Amino acid sequence: MDNSLWLTVAVVLAVAAAGTAAVLLVRVFRARKILLDAGVPLRSKALFWAAVVYTISPLDLVPDPVYLDDIGVLLVALRALHTAAARSGALPNAPTETDLLGRRRR
Repeated sequence: MDNSLWLTVAVVLAVAAAGTAAVLLVRVFRARKILLDAGVPLRSKALFWAAVVYTISPLDLVPDPVYLDDIGVLLVALRALHTAAARSGALPNAPTETDLLGRRRR
C-alpha cells in the first residue's frame, strides 16, 4: 500500500478517537453534579477522579498514539459513577437495579 492510504487511515482513526474523547469530555462535565451529591459513595467519586488523573497524566500503562487505554479507563469510571448515582437515587430519572431486573423478567 502506498503512503497516502496509510495517512488516510491514520487521519480517520485520529478523528474517531478525537470524537470519542469529545463525547467523554461532555460526560465528564455532566458528571460534576453527581460528584457534588452527598449520596454517591466516596469510592465511586475517587475512582472517577483517579481516571481523570490517569487520562491527563503523561504516564501510560499502554503507550499508544490514539489514547485508547485513557478513553477506556475514563469510560469505565463514568459508567461506575453513573451506576452508583442511580443506586443512591442521585439520578431521579435513571432506572434502578430492580426496575431493570423487573423489565428483564417480563
